[in-house]
Amino acid sequence: MVVNTFSQQKGVALITVMLIVALAAILATQMSSRLLLQMQRTTNIGLNQQAYWYAMGAEAFAKRVLIDVFSKEPETTNLSQVWAQGETSYPVDNGNITGEIFDLQACLNLNALRTKQKNTSTNTPDAKEPKSADKTNNGRPKNKQNSLAKNAFITLLTGLEVDGVSQFEAEYMADALSDWLDEDSVIVSAGGAEDNDYAAKAFPYLTANNYLASVNELRVIEHFTVPVIEALKAYVCVLPNNNLHKININTIRSEQALLLAALLDVSRADVEQALAAREEKGFESVEDFFNLPELSKLKISAEKKKQFVVDSEYFKLKTTASFNDSYFTLNSVMKITDNNKVDVISRTIGQ
Repeated sequence: MVVNTFSQQKGVALITVMLIVALAAILATQMSSRLLLQMQRTTNIGLNQQAYWYAMGAEAFAKRVLIDVFSKEPETTNLSQVWAQGETSYPVDNGNITGEIFDLQACLNLNALRTKQKNTSTNTPDAKEPKSADKTNNGRPKNKQNSLAKNAFITLLTGLEVDGVSQFEAEYMADALSDWLDEDSVIVSAGGAEDNDYAAKAFPYLTANNYLASVNELRVIEHFTVPVIEALKAYVCVLPNNNLHKININTIRSEQALLLAALLDVSRADVEQALAAREEKGFESVEDFFNLPELSKLKISAEKKKQFVVDSEYFKLKTTASFNDSYFTLNSVMKITDNNKVDVISRTIGQ
């Protein structure tokens, strides 16, 4: 039988050519897809970068607003000022900028529950052990500011009336938060939690032993639950690397009456009456506030009065900028210095 070798070779060559064409088509398709992906990625980066610069522009504008306000009214901070007008939107080319400024001294700074440890070493002749009357039962020096903030936090937690949170649970949460913030590894009480407690978890970690960076950090602290954290967000905040505990009586809003009641340890009704008596420009001094008939009858201690001021130096700007279909959210914490300088001490990207 005679085999047509030439025909067979032609068939093999045709199959080879078809395979090469198919491979080339696959490669061309892959290259086109990757090129389109890279082009879209470049476009998205450009749009997001433009939204970012819109947000940075809003931050610069907010700084200018604060400087203008405090140069005109250096002694007081109140809700009648321009910065407190609420959420404001500005249309821009192919997008929109929305911003709102919050007073971070119109809320309870969670970092105020942190007590810095003092050096009580007796290695030198001049070192003296603090008197026992000035110590807690764990041998720590007492801090009046820390105690006031912690007591207010416990009272606030109880007043929120979250299911399953009584005075007992509130004290445990406050103790756990204090342990998370302090510099040592000694629990403050039975409700506290330190490295050993967190290291024993299924996914172990250690305490920060430092300031909180965000209210959401409460999620990893012992005893805190999501319902508690969500309920707290309207009343608490975080000052980066700062345990300042000074509440501005002029900028705390009527819907935050529960916080003011917790700080003063009085009834919510008394506080609501006092806030209702506050004029639009607030009070020129803390004494003016406590001289109100609604409060003067309550005999509030001098220590509790020291928690309050009538001017603020820490503010938060929340900005959302959009450009075409790209969005950028920026949270900036700003500090006012000498009423004529604004420093951005913290920036957080995202909600």
